[in-house]
Amino acid sequence: MSEQLVTPENVTTKDGKINLLDLNRQQMREFFKDLGEKPFRADQVMKWMYHYCCDNFDEMTDINKVLRGKLKEVAEIRAPEVVEEQRSSDGTIKWAIAVGDQRVETVYIPEDDRATLCVSSQVGCALECKFCSTAQQGFNRNLRVSGNYWPGVACGENRRRSKSHRSAPNH
Repeated sequence: MSEQLVTPENVTTKDGKINLLDLNRQQMREFFKDLGEKPFRADQVMKWMYHYCCDNFDEMTDINKVLRGKLKEVAEIRAPEVVEEQRSSDGTIKWAIAVGDQRVETVYIPEDDRATLCVSSQVGCALECKFCSTAQQGFNRNLRVSGNYWPGVACGENRRRSKSHRSAPNH
């Protein structure tokens, strides 16, 4: 596209596209406004991203094809990459997630009557918990929105892999 989009700093990918997972609701509305679209389009796309765990514009069937094509040109939905997964016999799962050139950890800890999800909101940590290798890095920086998005998707892994939940919302 020839027009310049106004975006927050540090949200573009290596391909020069904007990672929509790095935008909050207000930034997403501004992004769509800059594309010449109505702000409600941000809510539509965010529902697909967060409610339906959808990262493919072509599957967003209640959004017109012209807008989907425009989105594919300038944006993407890219969650951080899982670079390591460790599973314990007690059901605990630990994921190492690449965030730029560093890693953060997320740990799913099942209990009989509940589960706990330990989520890193920073690259590195100043707390120095003995069981956590993230603490060994020392504090580096806070994560962007996309880094905080991933753990919820990881816990809903089976739901995400199932396409049955991706039917278009009823209007």
